Amino acid sequence: MADTKEGKRIFTVARVFFLLIVIPLLLTVFLISTSIIQLGGTSKRGAITVLDRKSKEEILTRATAVAENVADFIEERKRDMLISTILPTTAAAYKEFIDKNKQALWVKKNGNIVKVFEPLYVEMSLIDKTGKEIIKIADGRVEPKAKLVNVRDPENTTYKSEDYFSKAKNLNKGEVYISRVTGWYVNKADFEKGGRFKGIIRLATPLFNKDGFAGTITLALDARYLAKFTDTIIPTQAGHILEADASTGNYTYMVDNQGFVISHPNDYHIAGLYKDGTPVPPLRDEIVDEMTKKGEEVLNLNLLGSMDPGLPEVAKDAAAGHSGIKTYKFGGHTKVVAYSPIQFYSKDFPAPAGFGWVGMGIDVDKFNEQATETSQQIEKEAQTWITTVVLILIIAIVLLFIISAILAKGINRSIEAEVPPEAEEAGRHYDDEVQEDQ
Repeated sequence: MADTKEGKRIFTVARVFFLLIVIPLLLTVFLISTSIIQLGGTSKRGAITVLDRKSKEEILTRATAVAENVADFIEERKRDMLISTILPTTAAAYKEFIDKNKQALWVKKNGNIVKVFEPLYVEMSLIDKTGKEIIKIADGRVEPKAKLVNVRDPENTTYKSEDYFSKAKNLNKGEVYISRVTGWYVNKADFEKGGRFKGIIRLATPLFNKDGFAGTITLALDARYLAKFTDTIIPTQAGHILEADASTGNYTYMVDNQGFVISHPNDYHIAGLYKDGTPVPPLRDEIVDEMTKKGEEVLNLNLLGSMDPGLPEVAKDAAAGHSGIKTYKFGGHTKVVAYSPIQFYSKDFPAPAGFGWVGMGIDVDKFNEQATETSQQIEKEAQTWITTVVLILIIAIVLLFIISAILAKGINRSIEAEVPPEAEEAGRHYDDEVQEDQ
């Protein structure tokens, strides 16, 4: 009989202890698992969400913001050009101007992505009224007199074809000539080996004295500072990256007012020059096969009617000064392009086209494929977490069961030590109770 009572007491203590611990544990695990499932479901739904109207409008808003930033940036460079006209006309003053005008760039060095501060301008020159360079700073160094040339002849210029002297000579005081992006072409083979487009935008303004035109001052803006506005952006993602991957169909690019691509994740699409200063011809129907075999794939969006019929329509609308979103089918894929004009205007970039436009392109089918892969990965990770939680729960319950059994036995021994056996005997009467009955 005593053994039965002892067993019941142990069972009761163990059961109470077990339930007090396990029930909260089960509730906690249930809440955690539910949260993981809900979080995974929310992430999955977010990943596979198609580009609805609101999403497209957000991308257009972003394209517009980038275009505005580019316009402001060029306007600031125009102000720098005018400021340079009041500097002392000495090599030291010009070099100091170059050295102080630096901005940040993210670049890849020795396999690592690092932030560097480099000059905005790779060249600065003072030129007399005949076209002869008097002072020139190139790549941070003062050029010796033996290397100074007459830039009236375009063949003597850095890129063998620049006419900035004649353009600036015909301007009024306070006006600034701004060239299109100019640089040596990078073909596909060189790009795949790590080569990148390195060009400039040339700025020039005339100088005057009491006798009239006295010469010009020029600046050469490093084109990487223009490209960073678009090269680092993926339309459907927040934040910035070092370089977008054009193969995803999800990237940002820039086009000038003539339809030439001047910034693109694949640099071999950027308009450039051969080493003799002649321009690499853009792809068009009659030469597309020949140029593609050579790995020379300069893009002018006005000429791509047969290759990608939606882009010429976008280029035409953007050149008219409009922003918008275009969705179209090409090559069995659904494409979305959000575009916005760069509203910087001058004699060289007149309205309505201005400097050009920013485009954000998305291959919807590729985007959905990537989103589906992401959602499957999310689902897999959520399932892994749930499995882990359940396994931990099982182990915890087993351990708690063992612990509760050990504690119950310990508590039972304590009770036995404190309560005499006769106190538990049924029908036991004390002497004073017996006397009262009598």
